[in-house]
Amino acid sequence: MIKFFLMVNKQGQTRLSKYYEQVDIGKRPSLEADVVKGCLTRKKEQCSFVEYKDFKLVYRQYAALFIVVGISDTENELSIYELIHNFVEVLDKYFSRVSELDIMFNLDKVHVILDEMIQNGHIVETNKNRILAPLLALDKMAEAH
Repeated sequence: MIKFFLMVNKQGQTRLSKYYEQVDIGKRPSLEADVVKGCLTRKKEQCSFVEYKDFKLVYRQYAALFIVVGISDTENELSIYELIHNFVEVLDKYFSRVSELDIMFNLDKVHVILDEMIQNGHIVETNKNRILAPLLALDKMAEAH
């Protein structure tokens, strides 16, 4: 099961966070700081899977952004690694070469994409066209008004 999904920049600033398991609001910043610090300090040639407390972290770096996913011990690391890549490909398809600014100024749309892919900590959709369909429908409705 996916416990949380984070997107952070190289400075450690969280750009997106989504939790699928209850984590106290007050504890989230310290959890995010620990997790990000653990991933940012690793070298590029090191494995992208890290054991952390009672769960595992899977992360990938795209330019100045890191995507970090916390998962349970029973979850398949490679499927999550591919999920991260698929998520970035969907963002690229929608924003045509996504950047950190796209994420910051369109956070609601990024959440819609993520919600189409993951629900209750489980992957529910990987097809890019089906993931983007609701968002494209909303864009069409917004243009009509």
